[in-house]
Amino acid sequence: MHMNRLGWMVPVLLAGCAAPESRPALAPVAMEALGLDAANAPAIDSAWWRGFGDPQLDRLVDAATAGNPSLDAAMARVRQAQAVLSARDAENGPNLTADGTALGQRLSGRYTIPPPYAGTVRFVGTAQANLDWNLDLFGRQRAAIEGATASVRAAGLDLSAARMMLAGSVVQTYLDLSRAEQEAAVAQRAIAARENSVRLTQVRIRNRLSSKLDAEAVGTLLSQAREELVRAQGASMLAANGLAALVGRGADFPATLTPTRLALDAALPLPSRVPADLLARRPDVLAARSRIDAAAAGRQVARRAFYPNVNLTALAGLQAIGIGNLFSLDAGTAGGGAAVHLPLFDNGRLRADLAGATAAEDLAIADYNGRVIGAVREAADGLARIRSVDAQRVQAAAVVRGFAETGRLNGLRVSSGLSSRLDLVDNDVRLLDAELGAANLLHDAAAARVQLVLALGGGFDPVQDSNP
Repeated sequence: MHMNRLGWMVPVLLAGCAAPESRPALAPVAMEALGLDAANAPAIDSAWWRGFGDPQLDRLVDAATAGNPSLDAAMARVRQAQAVLSARDAENGPNLTADGTALGQRLSGRYTIPPPYAGTVRFVGTAQANLDWNLDLFGRQRAAIEGATASVRAAGLDLSAARMMLAGSVVQTYLDLSRAEQEAAVAQRAIAARENSVRLTQVRIRNRLSSKLDAEAVGTLLSQAREELVRAQGASMLAANGLAALVGRGADFPATLTPTRLALDAALPLPSRVPADLLARRPDVLAARSRIDAAAAGRQVARRAFYPNVNLTALAGLQAIGIGNLFSLDAGTAGGGAAVHLPLFDNGRLRADLAGATAAEDLAIADYNGRVIGAVREAADGLARIRSVDAQRVQAAAVVRGFAETGRLNGLRVSSGLSSRLDLVDNDVRLLDAELGAANLLHDAAAARVQLVLALGGGFDPVQDSNP
């Protein structure tokens, strides 16, 4: 009769502890809804920046990715996630501990201790080994391990994303340095030409072939070119300082840089449309997906907390009063059995934990969806930017040729006395602006390709680079 009552009680208690249904309100965005092209994009070399053919750039990227505060932080997060996984995994098997006590104690004369020990001060010693094993009958610990594994995977992907973005930052900052150098070179050519114009104008003034107004005009052009040179030199210093910060060097580092030697028109592998495998190329997107897995496992942990927790326990050791008795055979003690933890009433704490874990999964899904949409937009914007800049470069080249030819013809007119030096002012100003614009567009085109490479995953290999 007693066993029958116990047989009825167990399912009743289990039914009372049944976890409520709790599902996330959001769902990861489907790839079909993103309008991605079925064709895959060309493979991107993991060291894609070497395509620019500048050994100094290669050294800078290697130095930056070898040690940088942002990478150090990402690696620390990987180690932290691995430690959590090790802790969760350690809880999934038997745990053996040992305890020992040795103390002098007055034993009560009115308790369970018999004479002659009752009411006396004695040595009380204990040496004991304990075995504890969580059977994880309902998979709570297994879910915790799955969540920790997903977190380690996400941290490793974050490290890959940090390396990729750091390499991209070095390349883009190096492009800024090259841009400033090119602008300075254009300004220096303009300065040389205009200094020569100043000398010729002064000769013409002495020969009464030009006026002081002509001298003012060519002097204004010279000042404008010098202003552009000062601005370009300032931009060059800022870019060099940025590179120093990226490679973790001090204020003396810019002086060690040599002039850039970038092959700016170097072809980087580019698709004609946003590829369908974009989401498998981006480590930040894959990391966000892994965090959904970790959050889903966390929800399962919270859900399975409603069910009983069963542990096997065992102990073996020695207990005795008196030092001499501790090492006798009769001092041995042993025991074993099962311990069951059954949640019956917790004032709503478990339900609150489950609701919080479900909300955490919704947050992870929302973050993933945002990253996916952002990745698609970055790739689409990169393609559009490249097409636009390439078209602008064609027109800019035509503008430079036009102003250069106009300047040549005006120079012939001035030298033949058919025109004044004043007639060259407007065209020279426009020519300098056009040359600077063409130099900027050349670097804009290279920067747009770099941005697209990064938007496409920057040479990330999901098989090789997922683990730190």
